[in-house]
Amino acid sequence: MEFNEILVIGMFVSFVLFLFTGIPIAYVLGGIGIIFGGIGYLSDIYMDTFTGLDLNVLGIVVSRIFSLMENWVLVALPMFIFMGLMLDRSGVAERMMMAMQELFGRVRGGLGITVTLIGIILAASTGIIGASVVLLGLMSIPAMMKQNYSKTFATGIVCSAGCLGILIPPSIMLVIMADQLALSVGDLFTAAVFPGLMLGAVYLLYILMLAYFKPSVAPVAENRRPLNKKVIIEVIRAIMPPVILIVSVLGSIFAGIATPTEASGVGAFGATLLALFNKKLNLKVFHETLMSSFKTTAYIFAIFIGATCFSLVLRELGGDELISSALTGLPFGDYGVLLVILAIVFLLGFLLDWIEITLIVLPLLAPVIADLNFPIENVGGLDQPVLVWFVMLIAVTLQTSFLTPPVGFALFYLKGVCPPEIKMTDIYKGVTPFIILQLMGLAVLILYPQVALWLPAQIYGN
Repeated sequence: MEFNEILVIGMFVSFVLFLFTGIPIAYVLGGIGIIFGGIGYLSDIYMDTFTGLDLNVLGIVVSRIFSLMENWVLVALPMFIFMGLMLDRSGVAERMMMAMQELFGRVRGGLGITVTLIGIILAASTGIIGASVVLLGLMSIPAMMKQNYSKTFATGIVCSAGCLGILIPPSIMLVIMADQLALSVGDLFTAAVFPGLMLGAVYLLYILMLAYFKPSVAPVAENRRPLNKKVIIEVIRAIMPPVILIVSVLGSIFAGIATPTEASGVGAFGATLLALFNKKLNLKVFHETLMSSFKTTAYIFAIFIGATCFSLVLRELGGDELISSALTGLPFGDYGVLLVILAIVFLLGFLLDWIEITLIVLPLLAPVIADLNFPIENVGGLDQPVLVWFVMLIAVTLQTSFLTPPVGFALFYLKGVCPPEIKMTDIYKGVTPFIILQLMGLAVLILYPQVALWLPAQIYGN
């Protein structure tokens, strides 16, 4: 084994070990990059090795960080974060919840349908898993318990609906993935529409079927108002503001009227107007939203800086070639290698947030996928359709990982806001059927790439 390969393995082992120390991930990434960069530099001087880590290479880190800060695509991040946080505080979701409960109140499983539909709308307006899961949990779990829903069924619905935020645009994860792989944000946003809606539709079908065949898990609500014109008008009034905001943001991107960065500004402004119209906006709320947006953005960019240092040193040591040769050397064929990569990402989802996976792992794995031969032709002139499809597979895989016991992130988000009578085992049992549905959706996406590629090909490819 060559010295460079030893250093690459040492970097990965050190990274995994330091994850359990509680040190912020940005410091871990940057620190390991600096330490191993120094080891490589000193070994070339005193041990006559040839790692290639001279001062010129190490100085590139500074240039990379400056170019990162000048990236206009990433300006969309704080805007979308502000948009999601402001909507959380605007009362929009709460108002939708109350109105849609009246609409589906006499349907068996109607409250579960309401939660899932609101989860889809929140996913398309916030793009933040933690915000969606916590908000849905706070609003719906008490109502479901009052209506005698099964604890496992209720928690499974909330977790699965909240996790749609990682996939349905404008997901901030897709913005970062587009930047890392030099893909169009618009391509990824449009590619995520049908897979996200497909999963949402499967959830709704499962809720209806289970509530029909097993009525005890989702009793029909009592003393509900009859469905009439007044109820329908209330639902329309509750749903239209966020729908208009979503159409304004995504429609302007899909139509080519605005860039994702410009559309994110429209979304932030629109969310502020919604909070103002709902009489939820004051100086305290505005200040809290700004500070939360600053902190979240700073957290993401700190990881950006650390990951830039880590990945540059890793690549100069030949880490990408080592990973590529290890994966392509597997005797499983192209789809077998793809399944191995997805399994690795799934397991990493237990240990890492999607930000670290996107910044560190995805750029190393994408070239491997690009070199494999999948039966995906040049889809309507779409740039790099294989990578667009691969990003969708990664997104669905991570969404499944965040739902999966014992350490799925969404499970702990929900447990933090659940009543004490709901145990962690209830949440584990509740998400299991939805994990199976997720895996079925992932299989469909693997076998039929057109589910993801048809819409971007129609909009941008032609």
